[in-house]
Amino acid sequence: MTTPDEPPQDKPDTSTARTVPSLVLVNTGDGKGKSTAAFGTVLRAVAQGWNVAVVQFLKSGGWHVGEEKICRDLGVDWYAEGDGFTWDSTDLDESAALANAAWDRAKELITGGKHRLIVLDEISYALTWDWIDRADVVAAIRNRPETTSVILTGRDMIDEIVEVADTVTEMRNVKHAFDAGIVAKKGIDY
Repeated sequence: MTTPDEPPQDKPDTSTARTVPSLVLVNTGDGKGKSTAAFGTVLRAVAQGWNVAVVQFLKSGGWHVGEEKICRDLGVDWYAEGDGFTWDSTDLDESAALANAAWDRAKELITGGKHRLIVLDEISYALTWDWIDRADVVAAIRNRPETTSVILTGRDMIDEIVEVADTVTEMRNVKHAFDAGIVAKKGIDY
């Protein structure tokens, strides 16, 4: 048996492996990198000639994040539908309404079948705060067109989404610059 300190010697058993037309991926956890990983997959999909869309549930169009600029340049359909951090909101009911509008757009994109990959960035917050209907989201993901893959990001992803997902990755915070008083860095964090 191989230990973590030794390289693997045995090939993985792929005798029962199969190909599927799409996948549902979840990037969750309290560590950095959930959206970053999703946007890395966006680049892979674009490089394969896929139509890709991103719907951001918290960030607004005023954020001007680096990944939005480059993705738009690459032809990704990008929708920043939120109004920012909840602690900056002057009206959480309006924030919830924006999340609902973001979900309406996302659901339209999912059911439309035009995109091979759709990223629902930071959707977990809208789900855990009951700003959008959980059952509706789960149904849309389950009933998506056969070739539409979906990535959902955010902390504390709800169990119903974890259950329907094919791959769930939990980013764990071991150490974060913010904990040492260092603010988000342009080019690294946005």
